[in-house]
Order: sequence, then structure tokens, then C-alpha cells
Amino acid sequence: MTGTPLRIVRLANFVAPSSGGLRTALRELGRGFRAAGHEPVLIVPGERHTDRDTEQGRVITLPGPLLPGTGGYRVLTDKRRVAALLEELAPDRLEVSDRTTLRWTGRWARRARVPAVMVSHETADGVLRTWGLSENLSRRAADALNTRTAHVYSRVVCTTEFAEREFIRIGARNVVRAPLGVDLMERHPALRDPRLRALHARVPEALLVMCSRLSVEKRPGTALDAVEALLRRGRRVVLVVAGDGPLRVRLEQRARERGLPVTFLGHVSDRPLLGALQASADVCLAPGPAETFGLAALEAMACGTPVVASASSALPEVIGSAGATAADCGEAFADAVELLLSRSEPERREAARARAECFGWATAVEAFMAAHDAEVLRRDDAPARPAAREGVA
Repeated sequence: MTGTPLRIVRLANFVAPSSGGLRTALRELGRGFRAAGHEPVLIVPGERHTDRDTEQGRVITLPGPLLPGTGGYRVLTDKRRVAALLEELAPDRLEVSDRTTLRWTGRWARRARVPAVMVSHETADGVLRTWGLSENLSRRAADALNTRTAHVYSRVVCTTEFAEREFIRIGARNVVRAPLGVDLMERHPALRDPRLRALHARVPEALLVMCSRLSVEKRPGTALDAVEALLRRGRRVVLVVAGDGPLRVRLEQRARERGLPVTFLGHVSDRPLLGALQASADVCLAPGPAETFGLAALEAMACGTPVVASASSALPEVIGSAGATAADCGEAFADAVELLLSRSEPERREAARARAECFGWATAVEAFMAAHDAEVLRRDDAPARPAAREGVA
């Protein structure tokens, strides 16, 4: 451990303006590093170059091209520019949240003798399977990728035991566990809003919500399959989808053609409104099979709403007995929804909130700082927002 302030430079790709979980994690960890007395610097792709001081520390965007078919994701492709910026910043620690296109930064860190951490935000074999590769091919490709990752970085951070398994499988010995968290003050059951609920569901209807990026790896179609199955069983349910992505048009068309009671809100940038929606629902659906933590699901639980999650993901580890898990098909998700709705409302809501209270951001920040061998130098519970840095190039 070191007792001096550290400049912790963090790199991330695939952070769109409408992205949720990763953007939230980067923001909260940055705020935590800063409050603990360190100097976080975040580098992400954007439309143009900007350089700002924010509540999470300094945030630099570098121009990065849009990835076709991803619904707004950009990537840092100019290695020379990124490397020059890293040289200029002279980090004490490097933290990378992209296991594919930014893996080269591990080699840069080795040459610069900077301890570097790779954060595993998804399982490689899980993502490959969702894109259509066979289990055997996915595993072999993931093992090759993970072996190279574990070799070039000082440490690999996994947020759950589920995420850690694919590194244990290859014998990696530099893996550490650090959970993510939820803002228990921002997300709470008191956000429940009867008027908002009435806007989306009638009194006898169960309100289901899915807060997810609408992309292949998230399997959002499973939620529509579940609604269809529940309606066939005579259950009165409606689904509200908060999120955007490349599959949205296809999902909307399917809902129209089959007459499904599904409302697509797109990306909800209003955090209080999203919290009220999560708190006003009866059940939250989290069908993504490759999730290694599931921040949106945890936020719903903090609002008192239980979650039905893919049994193939890390979420069973996160939600515990406060929710339900299901195989990756609509019928199984429908079974799990009915199981949760069979419990009394106070019971299921109290259990969801109690489980979420096990995951505060303070614990997550301490675990990530331990991965960086960084000490808590001070404790600022509410760091002041600094003035904006001058200039946009």
C-alpha cells in the first residue's frame, strides 16, 4: 500500500451517451477514488476531444468512430494518440475496462512500469455464445483471450465469483474480487409513484419492467417471450422497457404484430424518473445471460422490486433468495414471474431492499482501491463538484 495520492488513469470503450451500467460504475468509482484523496482520470471515446473536471475527477474524451450496428458505441482506435496521452498523464496506476480493443495498454503499462488492472465487466465466453458461437468454440476463444489478458496485466478484477470462474479455469493467479454497488440513497422504495404506475398499468395488471441495452448479448427478446407466455396463461401483465439499442426497431415491430402490451421508453436519462419506474414495478426482468454483475437489476432491488434473472448469468449470486432465476427462455421467465407474484407484496419488496443493502458503493470503492494497492487518505462523503476545465479542442 502507498500513503501518497495516486493518479489513477482509467480507460474504457463502449461507453455510449445512453449506456447504463458501465457508465454508472465508472462514475461512482471515480467519485470514490477522488473522495479518498486520489486523482482519478477517465479516458473515453466521444464525438470530439473534450477535457473536463467533474465530480468523478478529470474526464477526457478522444474522438472515436461509431461502431456500426451497436446503437451509439464508440471506440478509441488511435493507439498513438492514446499512448501519447498516457505518457503525458504519467499515471501511477492504470485501470482498463475493455478486454478486447484496449488490451494493448497492458503492454504499454509494463514498459512504463505502471501497475495495471483489467476489469472484467462480462464473461468472454458468455458474450461469444450470445453472438452465435458454439460452446466449445466460445470456450477456446475465451481461454486464449483471458490467458493473454492475465499475462499482460498486474491484476484482473472480477466483480463476482461467476466472472472469476473463466480465469480460474486457465489457472490465472492474479485475479482479485471486487463487487460493484448501488446508491442506496438515490434508489429506495419510497420512490414508488402510484401515478406513474397508473400511467403504465391498470389496477389488476402486474407491471413488469426491463432496464437494459437492447442488444444481442442482453437477450431482450426473452422478456417479450415471457410476456407472451404469461398472457397465454391468463395473467394480466404489461411490460415497460427502459433502454435503447440496435434491436429496438425489431422488438417494437414484434410487439405490434403480436399485440403485446409493451411500452418502449428508449433511453431514460432522468435518473429520478428511472428510479420511480423501478420502484413502481412489481417485477424487474434481467434476461442477459452474460451479465457478470447486473447494476440495473440491483438498482431495482434497492427500490424494493424483486428481479427475475437469467440462471446463466452472475445475477443469481447477486440477488440471492430475494428474487428468482430462470433458464433462458420465455416460459421459464414466466414461471419465475408467477413465483414472485405469489408472494405477498410487502414480503417480496422488503426482501429485495434488504438484499440490495449488502451492496453499497463504499465497499466497492475500497475493494477497487485494494486492487490498486491504494490507501484511503481522507474520507469526503460528498465531494464538491469542481469548476469545468477550460477548452474543448
